[in-house]
Amino acid sequence: MFNIFENPWGLLAAAVVVAIVVWIFHSITPEKMRWWLWLVPLAIGTAAFAIDFLVETDAEKIEKTIYELTKAVEQENCDAIAALISDDYKDSFHKTKRQLMSHCKVRLNTPIIIEKTIPRIVANEQSSPNAVVIFTVRVLFDKESDISQLYKPDVFFKVQADLEKQSDRRWLINRTEILEIDRFPAGWHGIQQ
Repeated sequence: MFNIFENPWGLLAAAVVVAIVVWIFHSITPEKMRWWLWLVPLAIGTAAFAIDFLVETDAEKIEKTIYELTKAVEQENCDAIAALISDDYKDSFHKTKRQLMSHCKVRLNTPIIIEKTIPRIVANEQSSPNAVVIFTVRVLFDKESDISQLYKPDVFFKVQADLEKQSDRRWLINRTEILEIDRFPAGWHGIQQ
């Protein structure tokens, strides 16, 4: 089903069709043409952009959560990460949010990431109030970090994040699983210690 809140192109197409109809009407009956008729397609086009700008959809909120998560990891900010994790968090390695945050504080206690990590969302499947997002991210590590010295300076991750819509309409992460490290199947065990 077409959703004008997800994509403004349908309303823009409607604005073009209305403009063509107004132009045809003007060509056929110029004596009945009124200048304000040109405002109708303009208003439809403006409404398309206004709706897209003013209304934040669930898909946009989910993407924003993923981007905020990667930014928080890049900045090694465990408090910002905790704000994006739901209280009922559980994955294959961490049984609680508390365990995840303890692991986070141990791994991010020294600077390890030096390059901005921009995620690329591969899949975003929603079935309210849940969503599953698979995204990839390339991370460049500090040359002095343990990861860079023991493994390599840049690593490609593919991650699955399960999100849940909260009562305040925010989307929080309630499960993450590492699917691949450098394009090889992996899991949390690949980065534990």
